[in-house]
Amino acid sequence: MVQNYHEFVEILLEAGFSMGGGSSDGIYSVINWNWDEPPPADSPIRWHTGDPDTDPWEWRMRVLTQRDDVAYAKFFFKKSGYITKEWYPYFLAVRRGGLDFEDAYAGGNVSHFAKRVYDAVSAHDSIPVHDIKRLVGVAKEDKAVFDRALVELQMRMFITLCGNQQKVSQKGEAYGWSSNVFCTTEGFFGADMFEKAAGISAEDAKAKITKQVLKINPSAEEKAIVKFIKG
Repeated sequence: MVQNYHEFVEILLEAGFSMGGGSSDGIYSVINWNWDEPPPADSPIRWHTGDPDTDPWEWRMRVLTQRDDVAYAKFFFKKSGYITKEWYPYFLAVRRGGLDFEDAYAGGNVSHFAKRVYDAVSAHDSIPVHDIKRLVGVAKEDKAVFDRALVELQMRMFITLCGNQQKVSQKGEAYGWSSNVFCTTEGFFGADMFEKAAGISAEDAKAKITKQVLKINPSAEEKAIVKFIKG
């Protein structure tokens, strides 16, 4: 049973991927109880305490800001999850099939609103959600479609989380809750990742991921595995 952040990273690197919350969704989660469920009596892990060593909510940003071999975003079932650098090209091979964003959009595989969001992200090395909304011009009635576009782009692996950031006042002072910060996948992992993905067929990638899922969860059902892989 995971006792702290370092053990979490060790197990994650061995598994290759994990759901981000406590629910495994029929696949796998390093932490196997939800934030609103009582933790095992012998576990020091507690959600939302703010302790960087024992709070899984804090671990999301720790892997993004302190490591270069783990990605965290809404990858699976439109929910958050982790993918290690070793396994990322296999998911890329399936989700993007060698297409860059413009090719995917031209082929009708990405919504127009998602393109507006992507253009705002790709124009910067990294950008917080509140600035994306400002650049895209998100009105109150656009919130739902904006949120769907963010998830769509993460699931298709065109953008990914790369940290968090507070708003800054005109005086240069940070204030309010922190917002998620996004960057393009290319900016997060670099060209080498995409060169590796280009050498993997979608079918080979699916077979390899399926084998790994069954290794860490032999009871995973085929339907859930397919959805997990394809997004």
